[in-house]
Amino acid sequence: MLKEEKEIWIAQRADPYVIRHTDGIYYFMASVPAYDRIVLRSAEKLEELADAEEVTIWMKHETGTMGNHIWAPELHYIKGHWYIYFAAGDAEDKWHIRPYVLECTGQNPMTDAWVERGMMQCAPEDEFSFRSFSLDATVFENHGEYYYVWAEKVGVGKMISNLYIARMESPVKLATVQVLLTTPDYEWERRGFWVNEGPAVLKHQGKIYLTYSASDTGVNYCMGMLTADENADLLDPEQWSKKREPVLATCREKGIFGPGHNSFTTDAEGNPVLVFHARTEEKIEGDPLYNPNRHAMLRHVIFGIDGEPRFFL
Repeated sequence: MLKEEKEIWIAQRADPYVIRHTDGIYYFMASVPAYDRIVLRSAEKLEELADAEEVTIWMKHETGTMGNHIWAPELHYIKGHWYIYFAAGDAEDKWHIRPYVLECTGQNPMTDAWVERGMMQCAPEDEFSFRSFSLDATVFENHGEYYYVWAEKVGVGKMISNLYIARMESPVKLATVQVLLTTPDYEWERRGFWVNEGPAVLKHQGKIYLTYSASDTGVNYCMGMLTADENADLLDPEQWSKKREPVLATCREKGIFGPGHNSFTTDAEGNPVLVFHARTEEKIEGDPLYNPNRHAMLRHVIFGIDGEPRFFL
């Protein structure tokens, strides 16, 4: 068991993302409380990331796009290049949230320069994607194809955050129109706000498990899960099944509130590890979005006799 499983791993880092590269090096990034930059740290061991030096590799613009609300960056290595996918608002309109891409000019994401590739591009025939509040993109590979999954708000009056998927043409452009994966169907996805967001992918024994977060960002925040066979048509929503109950939620007995916005990595032996943020206090001072006390935590993933992952606090 990792020592950090019983305590806060990295304080005041929301939307944590960890990737273990092919050379065994771990990289960690997350949303910082000021929402004004993208930071990155690396280490040879997962537990060492907590004390690793944090480097600012990109700062928000003072005007225009990518000028506010820098959220949920993820680092991905695609076809020999490093990319960061993140969401950002405009300096003059912080709620004009859209997905953007950075590309590293070299092989060392900590020290090599990063260039802006602009907003993620949808397929030419797609009239809907990224027209509204869009965030929390993740990327995963299956049978040589890359897929992009993200949250986007739709609706008239009260907006609803859904999850969509598309196949990628390149690291900066989608090849297919959006497909709706999940909308907030259940009461536990509709507390405070109607939300499905923060997708993350775990593969195990021929299955693809896609976790996501639901409801507002306070104590109601929790994780749901979709499942598909790795040989299925992943752009067919009927090939995905959805859990009727959350797979991880607030546990007052253990003092962990609002667990969510997770990612997956592996420990030194290759065992899957859940990386997520949560709060350690039930009462939140001020607006939950701007309260800095969402902390990164770790838990090993346990698989049941049915092969499905189980998540425990």
